Amino acid sequence: MATNRTFTMVKPDAVADGHSGAILKMIEGAGFRIVAMKMVKLTKERAGQFYEVHKERPFYGSLCDYMSSGHIIAVILEKENAVADFRKLIGATNPADAADGTIRKLYAKSMESNAVHGSDSDENAAIEGSFYFADIEKF
Repeated sequence: MATNRTFTMVKPDAVADGHSGAILKMIEGAGFRIVAMKMVKLTKERAGQFYEVHKERPFYGSLCDYMSSGHIIAVILEKENAVADFRKLIGATNPADAADGTIRKLYAKSMESNAVHGSDSDENAAIEGSFYFADIEKF
């Protein structure tokens, strides 16, 4: 069942490079409403918990190192058709393949340092949002 909420993170590279404001402005400009937002610095252990689904993948260790290398901004967004619309706004995981005008085309450096995370399904949006915002009503 489709929901009207999704989850995103502005990743350490985008925060460190001063792009978080521009990224959040693009998100709001695309009609998303920010429901919850906070800046945190993940420990390597906490990053590992978030990316547990990738534990057996070869990039897991470097992903956890990267995601714990600086501050991130965790955000719950609301809009009709939130997950699909947000995936369009951020663009392909590989910024070389991302469409012009997408967040990753504008701000990503590489597949790993790709500026933002975006939930890929309604189910994952609920799981990921609850990871950072356990107290948000009816995520």
